[in-house]
Amino acid sequence: MTLSLRACRLLVLLFSVGGAQAEPITASSCGQQGDWVTPLRGGVVRLDPVALLTDLARHQVVLLGERHDSAEDHRWQLHTLARLQAYRPRLAIALEMLPRRLQGVLDRWVAGELSETAFLAQVEWRRVWGFDPALYLPMLHFARMHRLPLLAVNVERSLVDEVGREGWQKVPEERREGVGTPAPPTPGYLEELRQIHAHHPERGRGPDAFARFVEAQTVWDRAMAQGMADYLRAHPDTLVVGILGAGHVRSGHGVAHQLKALGVERVAGLMTWDLKQGCMDMRPGLADALFLGHPLADNPPRLGIAMGMEGTSVLVSGVQPGSVAERAGLRTGDRLLEMAGRPVLGVEDVRGMVQRQVPGTWLPLRVRRGDGEQELVARFPLEP
Repeated sequence: MTLSLRACRLLVLLFSVGGAQAEPITASSCGQQGDWVTPLRGGVVRLDPVALLTDLARHQVVLLGERHDSAEDHRWQLHTLARLQAYRPRLAIALEMLPRRLQGVLDRWVAGELSETAFLAQVEWRRVWGFDPALYLPMLHFARMHRLPLLAVNVERSLVDEVGREGWQKVPEERREGVGTPAPPTPGYLEELRQIHAHHPERGRGPDAFARFVEAQTVWDRAMAQGMADYLRAHPDTLVVGILGAGHVRSGHGVAHQLKALGVERVAGLMTWDLKQGCMDMRPGLADALFLGHPLADNPPRLGIAMGMEGTSVLVSGVQPGSVAERAGLRTGDRLLEMAGRPVLGVEDVRGMVQRQVPGTWLPLRVRRGDGEQELVARFPLEP
């Protein structure tokens, strides 16, 4: 069966009372590469892509959730943008990647006043975002080619970090960057955040640590939602497409929830689903629609760590199970000192070095662990 998004919503209602059947999900099958689907309880509905994109173009906001380092996700975003823009020419693209203070640089880029080199320098891409700009430049060129507004809807990472340390109420008004108090998180979002917090002890412990972590995440969501909502108030006939991490889109808990609290009701969230990981974890409500695909070999290599600056050191704040980092012996709390004999001065150094690795290479690491130092080797597999 192939259904539009609206028809799928009707099917969800019918399914809940036993009136319709979805195609069953098995461990190895929930559709084919290139399908758009919506998961239901115990099954999946395949969507007609023309009907789906036509329906999405009538929304106020469409959120395209990404894995930041996935080349395939960024290609999917570009193709989806192009199809939405064909149905809804009046379109603006909201970017998580840049804080709102850089809006003027985006405006000059869209106007054709900056070269790539000048643009990347003026937005401080490597410091502010850090992921390979080549992943994003095709979308940025698409916006310039069609004179589509680009919106810097994020805030400085320092604001999110301050909320995580001190709590929202202790942040002075002048440092809130115009962001309002977030809507309370949904119970589902609270549970997701609780699991994340429990697996990252470096985020702090104590009676208020989890509450501050929740506030930091909801302020982050609220900031992006508010940037989109403010633009829609001034340009109500525009479709805003958000380019942001999948964690802010998943299950409608993050940015979509904050948008609806701001009065923006017609919001859809889309993500990709990697068929290589199987289908059994696909659950109802994960997104309004999922695009099924396979990661390609040209996706950048991944070390598999979360990291941040602590003073002048790059701190490993989390290690993904089964990752290159875990197999190398990296641990949460390690401080990265050198990679391939070169000093690590910032997060961008780590990302740049990892992204230059080719399959099958070994990357020597020197880390500080407690009072001592360790020599480790990260081995990148021949296949992603």
